[in-house]
Amino acid sequence: MRLNELPLECQGIIDHVAPTTPADPIARRLEEFGFVPGEPVKVVAFGPFGGDPMAVEIGFTRFALRRSEAARVVMQAAQDSAPTLKALDPALHTAPPAPTEEA
Repeated sequence: MRLNELPLECQGIIDHVAPTTPADPIARRLEEFGFVPGEPVKVVAFGPFGGDPMAVEIGFTRFALRRSEAARVVMQAAQDSAPTLKALDPALHTAPPAPTEEA
């Protein structure tokens, strides 16, 4: 599976970055940014109509990648790659009600 194939809010583990040519500068730059084997990565957003760019998260850092760039990242699906209930329910993304004082 490739990073560009992961659904929204799903996480995977990077296996390796596959260069398209022997001296692929984009593949090298992805590795420099932290797209290295064993690193968990999560898809957090897609561009309009599910297109480019896609936003992915590694640790506390988010990156915007074109799908063609993300296709260079080969991954294995994580065990808990299914979206969580919190990700599916927009009501859970709101702030909790403010505490009220009772006399």
